[in-house]
Amino acid sequence: MNAPIRTNPDSTSRALFAAHAWLPEGWRENVLLEWDAAGALVRVTPDLAEAPRHVAHAAGPLIPGMPNLHSHAFQRAMAGLTEYRANPTDSFWSWRDLMYRFAARITPDDLGAIARWLYVEMLKAGYTSVCEFHYVHHAQDGQRYASPAELAQRVVAAAGEAGIGMTMLPVLYQYSGFGARAPRDDQRRFINTPDQLLGIVDTLRGWRPEHGALRYGVAPHSLRAVSHDSLRALLAGLDAMSPGAPVHIHIAEQTAEVDACLETEGARPVQWLLDRFDVNPRWCLVHATHMDAGETAALARSGAIAGLCLTTEANLGDGIFPSHDYLAANGAFGVGSDSHIGVDWRAELRLLEYGQRLARRERNVLAGPQQAHVADRLFGAAVQGGARATGRATGALQAGARADFVVLDAQHPNLAEQRPATWLSSVVFCEHGETPVLDVYTGGERVVAARRHRDEARLYADYRAALATLLKAA
Repeated sequence: MNAPIRTNPDSTSRALFAAHAWLPEGWRENVLLEWDAAGALVRVTPDLAEAPRHVAHAAGPLIPGMPNLHSHAFQRAMAGLTEYRANPTDSFWSWRDLMYRFAARITPDDLGAIARWLYVEMLKAGYTSVCEFHYVHHAQDGQRYASPAELAQRVVAAAGEAGIGMTMLPVLYQYSGFGARAPRDDQRRFINTPDQLLGIVDTLRGWRPEHGALRYGVAPHSLRAVSHDSLRALLAGLDAMSPGAPVHIHIAEQTAEVDACLETEGARPVQWLLDRFDVNPRWCLVHATHMDAGETAALARSGAIAGLCLTTEANLGDGIFPSHDYLAANGAFGVGSDSHIGVDWRAELRLLEYGQRLARRERNVLAGPQQAHVADRLFGAAVQGGARATGRATGALQAGARADFVVLDAQHPNLAEQRPATWLSSVVFCEHGETPVLDVYTGGERVVAARRHRDEARLYADYRAALATLLKAA
């Protein structure tokens, strides 16, 4: 479909008018967005009597950009390569062995090229920021680079070049299993002590300081990969450096992990963490798939974010998150593309609802008491929860937030002739034709125009070259 004719924003313009925009209170008409030189919204004015002159007009409805709260960038290059039965009992654990073999071949140049292209794909899908759960730290033989932050720096630079907001989360990985089991040889690129990991964060902060588009935090990989003492040391060191910075952790993704935690620690993983640490809104518990009723309610009370990655969880056969009970308890969540078997927040929200429909044999399961439209409830919750997980001012079209937003194609067959009340339903639940995401802005800069990234051809060529080298070496 041809893109509709629109007024092209001047590269120096810091304002955009939209006939419709999704504000914190819902859809509003005749909205003027204005932002400053740093890319932060300074005014959002709805219900204007007439469109202002000399201000660009959006080609369709505006919605906030979606934060992607969980990403392993290098895994984009292996999407589709593990879809065969590698083991008589193929599972997450056999997939992990294949993933480790792929990770062993990645070079710094490969990682930069893969991440740049992945972030282009995210932007084109309407993700405007990403939390990078980065655990490949060392050279292929396990030795530290001259700069221990070398690979993390490549990823941060890739985000800057693509134009996506970044929360970089260097990962602490020490052990291969509960009980402080020694790491496996194929984990040698991941291993650090808390002090070494904090050194990487400190190097990053000195090399490229935090600003509106960039935030740093940490990610203890999982309870099986750290100990109680090392996790406490990591958090203390982070708070001395950057109080309140984001903390993300994989948890309760697999039933085998739950069983091992019960055997060695005497508690289920989520309950163990909640009992021993101040889990609060700075935390993001990624997956949290296998919780009992008590853990579900307790996680919701904590204010932490459940980081749901539905396409990856389905691809790996993880299980179904207890979203009905969790949302009923006012739990906060966001979505991520994780292993990047797909990069589309609409698919994540769709699967979140469809998993419940299949399990409960009902429709519109995740509608709220005050919100009958499932897509509206899930979209609003995901942008809010995802923004909190980033530790950045994003996720809403309001003064003080980043000017991160998406222009939808008003002429798309799924939106044409509809009213605002059903737009998000059609965006999330209809899968016809090309994406309805037309233009994408981050920090007030248009990085995707008419479904094309500003530097798409070059970054795709770089990705193809890196992929060709990696697959040739396979």
